[in-house]
Amino acid sequence: MAHPDVLRPEVAARLAEIGHADVVIGIPSYQNAATIGHVVGAAQAGLAKYYPGAQSLVLNSDGGSTDGTQAVVAGTTSPDTSVMMVSHPVRPIHRFSIPYHGLPGKGSAFRTIFRAADVLGAKACAVVDADLRSITPEWIHLLIAPVMDLGVDFVAPYYLRHKFDGTITNNVVYPMTRALYGKQIRQPIGGDFGMSLPLMRHFLSRPVWDTDVARFGIDIWMTTTAICGGFALCQAFLGAKLHDAKDPGADLSAMLVQVLGTVFRLMETHEDSWLAVEGSRPVAVLGFRYDVGLDPIRVNAPRMVEHFRRGVRDLDTIWGTMFDKADMARLKSIAARGDGECAIDDQLWVRLVYDLAAAYHVRVTERDDLVRATLPLYMGRVASFVIEMADADARQVEARIERLCETFEQEKGYLRRRWAGNR
Repeated sequence: MAHPDVLRPEVAARLAEIGHADVVIGIPSYQNAATIGHVVGAAQAGLAKYYPGAQSLVLNSDGGSTDGTQAVVAGTTSPDTSVMMVSHPVRPIHRFSIPYHGLPGKGSAFRTIFRAADVLGAKACAVVDADLRSITPEWIHLLIAPVMDLGVDFVAPYYLRHKFDGTITNNVVYPMTRALYGKQIRQPIGGDFGMSLPLMRHFLSRPVWDTDVARFGIDIWMTTTAICGGFALCQAFLGAKLHDAKDPGADLSAMLVQVLGTVFRLMETHEDSWLAVEGSRPVAVLGFRYDVGLDPIRVNAPRMVEHFRRGVRDLDTIWGTMFDKADMARLKSIAARGDGECAIDDQLWVRLVYDLAAAYHVRVTERDDLVRATLPLYMGRVASFVIEMADADARQVEARIERLCETFEQEKGYLRRRWAGNR
C-alpha cells in the first residue's frame, strides 16, 4: 500500500539505517518543552526495564514547535540501567525527533508514527501525550505487554482523574460511545494507547488523513475504529493522569466542538454497527488497581451558569430546530432559577445530546455552527454536575457517571427514532 509524502526522505533513510524495531513509542508534540523530557525519559526507562533485549525506538513527531521541544528530546539521556535494576544487557534505544507532514494536528503526528512503525515491522506501538507529568516506566509495560504477550490489538488507558477533570469524557463521550457501540471503555479519548501492527495498518488504510480527523478527534476515531473493526480490546490501569488540566468552563469549548463533531461523523460511518447494539459489556482492565492523590481543579461554576443562561436567551431560534418544545420549556425554566442554581437532569441531557446527533445527521444547519451553538448546554450540564458533586468523593462520582451511562443506554430507542427523522 502506498503512503505518499508521509515520511520525509531523510526520515525514511534514518529508518532504513535502524532496519527493524520490535517496539515503537510515539510521542506527538507541539510546544511541550517543559514536560516532554520527562515523558521521553520515562519511555526510555520503561523500554530498558521491561524490554531490554528488544529493538526499540522512541519517536517524537512534532508539529513545528518553536520552544525547543525537539532539542529537549535530542538532549534527553538514556536511563542508567543500574538505577533501573536491569542486570542483563540492554540494547541501545533509538531515539529521534521529526516534523510530521500533513494537516496540522495530533492525527497527522500519529500517522507519521504509525507509518514508521509499519516500515520497521514493529510488533507493538504505544503513543503517549507529551504533557504528562504522571507517566512512569510502568506505563510502557502496561500499554505494550497486552499486545506483545496476550494478542490484544488495542489497549485503552484507564486512569484515576480529579472529579472535575475530563468533563467532556464523563458527560458526553464515554456514556455515548458506550451506549452506541456496547463497549465500556472508560477513557475513549484518553490520549495514551497501545496497539498492534495489524491495527496500525488498518488505521493507515482508512481515508481520513486529509480530513478533520487529522486535525482533531483522532483519539475517539481510533477507539471507535478498533471497536467496529472487531479488534481485540483491553484497558490498562495507569494510576493518576496528571497533566495540564484546565477549567472546563474556560478552555475546553473548542475541544467539545471538535470531539463531538467527530463522534457524530463516526455515527454515520458506523451506522450499521451501532443501530443494532443493546446495552453494554465491560472491557477487561489489566494492571494493579490502587488509589492515588490527584491535583485539585478549580471550576468556575457561576461563569458556566451564566453562559448557559445567555444561550437560552440568545439561541432560541436554532435550538428550536433541534429540540422538542417541551424540552425547550424545561431549559427556560432551569435558566430562570436563582443565581448559582442549575440542574439539567440526566434524562433531559441525554435527550438533548441525541437530538443534537440527529440534527447533525439531517443537516438542519451548517454542522460546525450547529455543534458550536450547543456549547451553552454543555456549560449548563457541567455546572449541574459540579454543583451536585461538590462534596462527593471519587467513588460517589463514579457511581454518578454510571447512572448517566445507564440513562444513555436506556434512551437509545429515542436516538433511533430521531436518527430516522421521527419525533
